[in-house]
Amino acid sequence: MNAHKHENESLEVAQPRLLGPAEIRDLAELLDVTPTKKLGQNFVHDANTVRRIVQTAGVTAGETVLEVGPGLGSLTLGLLEAGADVVAVEIDGRLAEQLRHTVAIMQPGTSITVIHADALRIAELPGSPSRLVANLPYNVSVPVLLHLLEHFPSIVAGVVMVQAEVGYRLAAGPGSKVYGSPSVKAAWYGSWRTVGQVSRFVFWPVPNVDSVLIGFDRRTDMLGSEEERVRVFALVDAAFQQRRKMLRQSLSGVFGSSGAASAAIEAAGLDPQARGEQLSVHDFLAIARSPH
Repeated sequence: MNAHKHENESLEVAQPRLLGPAEIRDLAELLDVTPTKKLGQNFVHDANTVRRIVQTAGVTAGETVLEVGPGLGSLTLGLLEAGADVVAVEIDGRLAEQLRHTVAIMQPGTSITVIHADALRIAELPGSPSRLVANLPYNVSVPVLLHLLEHFPSIVAGVVMVQAEVGYRLAAGPGSKVYGSPSVKAAWYGSWRTVGQVSRFVFWPVPNVDSVLIGFDRRTDMLGSEEERVRVFALVDAAFQQRRKMLRQSLSGVFGSSGAASAAIEAAGLDPQARGEQLSVHDFLAIARSPH
């Protein structure tokens, strides 16, 4: 309690609405938090960047927004400033506990729900959030995105900040050099695009990678059933595990033989000698639906 009292006094002096470098470092020192690579922790300390993310995401007053990995609360406060009801999922217990206090001091009267949990394991959320806005931990960004989109259909759009390499892959189309398994799986759920770049110098500590903002909109009609999604994802994994091989070879394990794979690929109207990087999500679905 003394720690929170000290923190309350130090923050109440300036009453900033968003966190700056000094507040970020004070909070980290207060909590004895050393950002860890294991959790992919890099804290944003630039208010202009936070407001740009919130604006780019199209956050409107009164809507429920899901934030994953709020950390010390920089983006959280930006979302609350825009009038959103925030559901924040934080894996670090110290950060989850402190976030409630920080919000109460910096923006009293705002609506936030803090959930101390691993985002990869959550199966239900309060408020049916319609938008995802997050600075995702670099090491789990793609698995977290796919998990949330699979389990929470209420999320129809959003903007996430991810490592540049990951972001470009998510937004890539067939034929691109960076097109891969994450590209196809993300496309199952909707459309993805690069909506901004973020300097590494707005983070503490400064990461050794650049970041991008990726926007997405969920498909209004899903491409297929859950069983078909599982089938498509298995084909995608097989195709990109051996991306230099022709499809008839890379998919042979899924179909039992290269002959059976060729038959299924041809039945879908595709070339068995093509490679996975040339196929769209619709092509993979066609293969999954072909008689075999």
